[in-house]
Amino acid sequence: MWTHEHSIDASVPAERVWPLFTNTGQWPRWNAGVAAIELHGPFADGSTFTMTLPDGAQLTSTLRDVHPNRSFSDETTVDGTLVVVIHSLDPLPGGGTRIRYATEITGPAAADIGQAVTADFPDVLAALKQLAESGAYRTHE
Repeated sequence: MWTHEHSIDASVPAERVWPLFTNTGQWPRWNAGVAAIELHGPFADGSTFTMTLPDGAQLTSTLRDVHPNRSFSDETTVDGTLVVVIHSLDPLPGGGTRIRYATEITGPAAADIGQAVTADFPDVLAALKQLAESGAYRTHE
């Protein structure tokens, strides 16, 4: 298994970050690795979404362990390799939230896929933090 974790602290509560996760159509605003996304159903366990990458490739993922204002994970299989990304919002003492992405990747290309998937985590989390702290986002499509 290949694992990786990255986090960033934001000055806002989880309730300000969570809507940025659940409004999947807005993910391209803070994740340059997503050109478009279509959620098939509610933002809940078992729902799938199709993500179009900047190069036009499409991946289908499944939401798991959705806990509003706390965490969710998504699972994607790429060429026989299972990629799980855990997104969590942990309260900080005195307010604020630690936004954390962790990966668990298993399969024949775990290290190569893992490095590709996680390379932009610092930029993605920085953009997510900036948008959450600015409040300049829509909570619904």
